Amino acid sequence: MNIYAINYNYDDATAAQRDEIRPVHVEFLKSQFEAGRLLASGPVDDGAGALLIITGEDENDALQLMDNDPYTKNNLIAERGIRKWGVFFGKEKLLGE
Repeated sequence: MNIYAINYNYDDATAAQRDEIRPVHVEFLKSQFEAGRLLASGPVDDGAGALLIITGEDENDALQLMDNDPYTKNNLIAERGIRKWGVFFGKEKLLGE
């Protein structure tokens, strides 16, 4: 299983919509955390975006998972990036090995 860092950038114009959708977004993330796909997540830059660390077979698998995020489904992410992360130190902690 590979580890991916997904970066969300938000637009200030969608802040009210994000606030409205946030409970469903958080429930989605919680379900992925409990399933072992989401390893860590949280806001960055005082809420201007978020960083999500997830597992996936490949980049497409990781992106398809995050396509189900209510923020994605409601077009509340201004920009989304993904990078395969070759974790060297701490991989065992992230994956619970």
